[in-house]
Amino acid sequence: MKKYLGCAAVFVILAAPAYAQVKVGVIIGATGPGASLGIPYKSTFSLLPKTLGGQPVEYIQRDDATDPTNGVKFARDLIVGDKVDLIIGSSSTPSSIAIADVAAQLKTPQIALASFSAAASRNPWVFTVVQPADLMMGAVADDMKIHGVKSVAFIGFSDSWGDAVLSGFKAHAAQDGIKVVAEERYSRLDTSVVGQVLKVLSVNPDAVVVGGSGTPAALPQLTLREHGYTGRIYHNHATVGKDILLVGGRSWEGALAPTGPVLVADQLPDSNSSKKVSLEFTTLYQGTYGANSLSAPAAYSYDAYLLANRAVGEAIKKAKPGTPEFRQALRDALEEGKEVVGTHGVYNMTPTDHVAVDKRAVVMVHVENGVWRLVK
Repeated sequence: MKKYLGCAAVFVILAAPAYAQVKVGVIIGATGPGASLGIPYKSTFSLLPKTLGGQPVEYIQRDDATDPTNGVKFARDLIVGDKVDLIIGSSSTPSSIAIADVAAQLKTPQIALASFSAAASRNPWVFTVVQPADLMMGAVADDMKIHGVKSVAFIGFSDSWGDAVLSGFKAHAAQDGIKVVAEERYSRLDTSVVGQVLKVLSVNPDAVVVGGSGTPAALPQLTLREHGYTGRIYHNHATVGKDILLVGGRSWEGALAPTGPVLVADQLPDSNSSKKVSLEFTTLYQGTYGANSLSAPAAYSYDAYLLANRAVGEAIKKAKPGTPEFRQALRDALEEGKEVVGTHGVYNMTPTDHVAVDKRAVVMVHVENGVWRLVK
């Protein structure tokens, strides 16, 4: 009898699933000029399940202070020193681009939390959950066309994010008969844009597009209104949040921007693809941080989790975490994700597209009585 019991015990041990810890390096700009975005990005990770794809997970977090140099250092340390299987981050476009070079060199998949157009053919290791600027700014151009806007001035960051917003808008403006009549730039750390605003006012545009992100994007809006500009002012999906309204105050009334469905999920029809998961995340997030605490950046972190959760579940069938084979399998699984429903849209990755969202990822919002509301 003991002989058979012993055999049974061995069988149970051998048949039990093998659980191996997955390590994820998270790089976020929770301080510095992008802190208003980075803090909600960071807050989501304390709410996530303790498993990823059915495996125990450790999130190792680093704050790059919105500095690409720090992002590169942390990415290398996390991959080489901590042996992470996946990098999530960063929360700014310049840092995400810098980290992507490290991820590609060290063959570690990265899910960026900022928008940038890294072609999958040039860097097959980086994916992003953030809608591309050309998709979002297409919605801006559509709204301008509806309201008869013919001339537009641009004020944006003097970096890769400002470039992305401007080029994304220009890709749609000309075909809609909209002319860009001024292009002004400013630094994320600038404390005044009076000179830029005066140049914008001198050409009397029908509307202004602001190519900023986080609370530094409030500066052009505030200065334009202070100097008497009454036209339409459009922002982008990297500005939609609670903090920017606190910084800008009443100057933000009427401001417009494209964003993902999550921020106004309760205002969407039940047929919207992302409504259910968005409301679930809203309940989770606000149950911890309080009513009206949700922001669009926090939900991007959740979408990164959803993509990683599915991909780890597939990759674990092929290799063990902590190995090059697992990182390759994880990269492949991320690329094969189809109809992954997130809070900001529905993701369909392909070998040639590692952003892979469509118009289901876009809604237009405006500020009404100090709150972001759906444009109907």
